[in-house]
Amino acid sequence: DAGSSVEEMEFNWDEYLEDTGATAAPHGSFKHVDTSLQNGFAPGMKLEVAVKSDQNTYWVATIITTCGQLLLLRYDGYGEDRKADFWCDILTADLHPIGWCEQNKKILKVPEGIKDKIPDQEEFLQRVLKGACSAPANLLEGLHRGKNPLDLIAPGSRLELQNIRDSLEAWIVNVVENVGGRLKLRYEGLEDSDKFDQWLFYLDPFLHQVGWAAQHGYSLQPPLAIRSLRSEADWQEILKKVKEEEEESSVPTDLFKDKPVIGVHSFSEGMKLEAVDPMAPFVICPATVLKVYNDKYFMIEMDDLRAERGSSQRYVCHVSSAGIFPVQWSLKNGLHLSPPPGYPGQDFDWADYLKQCGAEAAPQSCFPSLTSDHGFKENMKLEAVNPVDPEEVCIATVTKLKDSYLWLQLEGSKKPVPECIVSVESMNIFPVGWCETNGYQLRPPRKAIVNKQKKIAVVQPEKQILSSRTVHDGLKNQELNSSDSVVINGKYCCPKIYFNHRCFSGPYLNKGRIAELPQSVGPGNCVLVLKEVLTLLINAAYKPSRVLRELQLDEEAAWHGHGETLKAKYKGKSYRATVEVVRTADRVADFCRKTCIKLECCPNLFGPQMVLDKCSENCSVLTKTKYTHYYGKRKNKRIGRPPGGHSNLEVAMKKPNKRRKRRKHFFVHKKKRSSTSVDNTPAGSPQGSGAEEEDDQDESELSHSLAQDRDKRKRKLRTFSFSDDENKPPSPKDIKMEVAEKLQLDSNPLEWSVADVVRFLKSTDCAPLARIFLDQEIDGQALLLLTLPTVQECMDLKLGPAIKLCHHIERVKLAFYQQFAN
Repeated sequence: DAGSSVEEMEFNWDEYLEDTGATAAPHGSFKHVDTSLQNGFAPGMKLEVAVKSDQNTYWVATIITTCGQLLLLRYDGYGEDRKADFWCDILTADLHPIGWCEQNKKILKVPEGIKDKIPDQEEFLQRVLKGACSAPANLLEGLHRGKNPLDLIAPGSRLELQNIRDSLEAWIVNVVENVGGRLKLRYEGLEDSDKFDQWLFYLDPFLHQVGWAAQHGYSLQPPLAIRSLRSEADWQEILKKVKEEEEESSVPTDLFKDKPVIGVHSFSEGMKLEAVDPMAPFVICPATVLKVYNDKYFMIEMDDLRAERGSSQRYVCHVSSAGIFPVQWSLKNGLHLSPPPGYPGQDFDWADYLKQCGAEAAPQSCFPSLTSDHGFKENMKLEAVNPVDPEEVCIATVTKLKDSYLWLQLEGSKKPVPECIVSVESMNIFPVGWCETNGYQLRPPRKAIVNKQKKIAVVQPEKQILSSRTVHDGLKNQELNSSDSVVINGKYCCPKIYFNHRCFSGPYLNKGRIAELPQSVGPGNCVLVLKEVLTLLINAAYKPSRVLRELQLDEEAAWHGHGETLKAKYKGKSYRATVEVVRTADRVADFCRKTCIKLECCPNLFGPQMVLDKCSENCSVLTKTKYTHYYGKRKNKRIGRPPGGHSNLEVAMKKPNKRRKRRKHFFVHKKKRSSTSVDNTPAGSPQGSGAEEEDDQDESELSHSLAQDRDKRKRKLRTFSFSDDENKPPSPKDIKMEVAEKLQLDSNPLEWSVADVVRFLKSTDCAPLARIFLDQEIDGQALLLLTLPTVQECMDLKLGPAIKLCHHIERVKLAFYQQFAN
């Protein structure tokens, strides 16, 4: 429905983790994803590179690190000295595999900087190239140059897939879609039908390049499930056509070099074990080794004792297959083993069962040793494929861990799914953010959809409320329904709280946003209703973080009520503070009035009284300046912080260390953007725009600085603000001038570290992208090499954000050329 699609669009992992208090599973725990991100080049590989000072000569360099199509190189001879490390772009730089100079009669010559260290060039090259690994030639030259190897598995490519349900025979599959290495595959010959489509990660042990079956002695046959859809002659014709087009649709064999190697097993037919059916991985059941094909593959079947048994659940395994365990593994780990269908009674006993079947248990030595060193912990969040509907990737929570297996609770699937059992090495689990990075739709959590039947705080809308409000209500309902001790009537029942948007809204609240709030909230439990009211007010502010600070509990004040943690978001940062909320109905009116006075707005702006025509405070005829002076006079000497510098406001970021404070202004604009200091604050703000700007700085620093320092900062910042009679947004002409203002750098961007680059990005409107630069270790040199195609391809950004990012990079380049190039 329309409502749920809005929620899908709005899902944000950072907010969700913050709301649930959970942590994301570490990226390093998903080895298949790490492998898929590799560009074919690895640290330690060697290549021949043109020497910068003499373009006609070349020298051997070693790859230090990679970032998309960018390589960080170090000329051999510099040893551990990284001062001469340099970045280059695979697409534009003069790079070649080892041996290229010899083949093409080019000169290998030691660069000037290390001539003294290498007296004998020939002897040195023999030594460093002995046993060295050359960078792959196909990724340095020709059509594949600079491409991520994974992109070579394009729609239309062909692969061979073993049929794990019937036998070891393989059949050709077409790649329909490639989502970050997760492939949607369709059997050759079923071009118009998606009924038998499968999703597999490209490193799956049963997926191979075309020609694998012939090389390993397996026949190419369509699976039994589809064989009857065409005649034998048709299938042979399809096979002939595939062989003719093999070169056009083939995938480079290099791609499969990182596939898990299948070892030799020691299972025998008739052995019993415990297993999880990969098609329905919800329970552990007894199973039997049905057939042994060779020393690598065997087939197991889930036990079924019924006389009229349906289609048996069987599948091909190898020694490292997930979901097979020795007999008694469930018992040793305190897990429930589901008896086979048709087993008399519920208390299953392996000893009796083996005697009854006349079978032996597979010995422990048949199974690989399980590891618990994987980085996953209970309650961690990740993204996982729904085994019932592999099209869906859902939010998953780790509910239990045993050895190298996870029990996952999936959220948001179209149909409810029981807890799934998956291996920590499964290629159907992904780190937080994987779907977003690869442009795939992650199923949003179901609880985001509001249940309109059960509401504790009845909201009567004046206009349509935004979907984020609906989410908030849904969470409130859950919170209340889970608590049996809440009293909804009498002493603790809050009356309706009205938003009287015609009243004066003060310097902090945006009148337009107040007008969009519901007409009223409540009745309901006092704490919940007032928490909802305050949350709505915070979100209706010009600067939500500022309002949160005005409302925060003063640590020196007497404690009269109930402490509630409220949150605010402003300029990409999250803030939390403890706010005092009353618990009983008799104190609600006074609480609302005092809160209004704190926010320097009309005492009737919200409260249990509805203002119909005229406000009893006559706020409409008072000028804003007088009104603010009257209600705000006690606060003139205080700027958004309780007396004594106490604050329980927390910002959701690491506290900056001393070094960071010193280097905070390592780049500056020639002229501060004065428009940021206004932020649409109405005339009559008690502290003027300078105070607002100072407040922003305090919020990001969050240190209890001395009053004297604060005054200095205030004086300094006010020089960039409007005077009181100019407290209005700048004209479009002014804005144009400010946008075109050149960047003035305090240090050479060539010398910027990764942290410096991240700090620069965080000061721009591309702050959310800073994490990518941190993860990819992009320093100043790499930053100056970035171009729009590189940014789009390597960072997988849409055109809009990519252009914005490149605009800032170009500004740095321009400043670099003007200030430091000479």
